[in-house]
Amino acid sequence: MYKKILLAVDGSDASGNAIKHAIALAKNNNGTLIALYVISPIYITDIETFKPEMLYRGLKQEGEKILADIKELAGKDGVEVMTRIEDGIPDEIICEVAGDSDADLIIMGSHGRTGFGKVFIGSVTERVISKEKCCPVLVVR
Repeated sequence: MYKKILLAVDGSDASGNAIKHAIALAKNNNGTLIALYVISPIYITDIETFKPEMLYRGLKQEGEKILADIKELAGKDGVEVMTRIEDGIPDEIICEVAGDSDADLIIMGSHGRTGFGKVFIGSVTERVISKEKCCPVLVVR
């Protein structure tokens, strides 16, 4: 049923749990994974000592590491993984990539690293779920 699964990751604990579910679902359905890490825009003004390019490089390196780990884990189960790092507003990019790649399902964590604990659903997740043109979304805690 789910042949192309978009896995949106951000390095959070919930995202780690989503990785396990995505790999298992792809394996059980003979599907492929598209693992996506989105780097949000960085808006910094009037801070002379702050180096946004250093923060960007750090975030990109983190994304590359997470995606490499996913590829390795999925490979052990014989699941094909394509990886992507994109810049932009996460919920918009997630739905855009899902549409461009004809994904059947999006899997993502319930809370990102900036969430309010386990009380509220994460804002990025909430916005992806609410988008009319997005495909079905599986949210993992």
